[in-house]
Amino acid sequence: MEILLKVIFSYLVGSLSGSLILGKIKGIDIRNEGSGNAGSTNALRTQGKLFALIVLMIDVTKGIIAVKFIANIYSLPPNSLLLLCGGAVIIGHIYPIFFGFKGGKGAGTAIGVIGSLNYIILLIAIPIWIIILIFTGFVGLGTMISSISIPLFSYFFGEDIQFIIFSSILALLMIFTHRSNLQRMVKGKENRFEKAMIFRKNN
Repeated sequence: MEILLKVIFSYLVGSLSGSLILGKIKGIDIRNEGSGNAGSTNALRTQGKLFALIVLMIDVTKGIIAVKFIANIYSLPPNSLLLLCGGAVIIGHIYPIFFGFKGGKGAGTAIGVIGSLNYIILLIAIPIWIIILIFTGFVGLGTMISSISIPLFSYFFGEDIQFIIFSSILALLMIFTHRSNLQRMVKGKENRFEKAMIFRKNN
């Protein structure tokens, strides 16, 4: 029962979507703006840097809370419970019960989860994301490739099989939630963050 309650609590915390809560305060629904996604990238494009930064901080913090605090209530949790709470908070962010099960793509909350579980691997994955962004301008592509790198580096650094399986499922989930980005890239319609492409030659 304790495990179930912690997993449910983690999901509920994940369902507290930063962009949607801030949007209500501001009098907007970010899902009706830009790409229609309730994540920090769409928040940046439609509401500006400060709004997006606060959204990202909230999303990352949710992942940290689930793994570092909720999972540790009353007793020292086994690794499997950390992973369950981490997975639940990400699912809550993507499918928030408080907002009609329509949330973000889970990347920000995943950062908080992975960072809480193994910050060294996260510190490797983030530069990969940055490199992809700089050379392509595609945020979603960077997220997918850096997510795929996590289980690979987990295996390389000798992480236990539970974490490798968890991070592999997470990578597949990130690909799934970014499937619309992939479709737009194939059609040549995906938005680029051109300011991030510092090596791009100006004509």
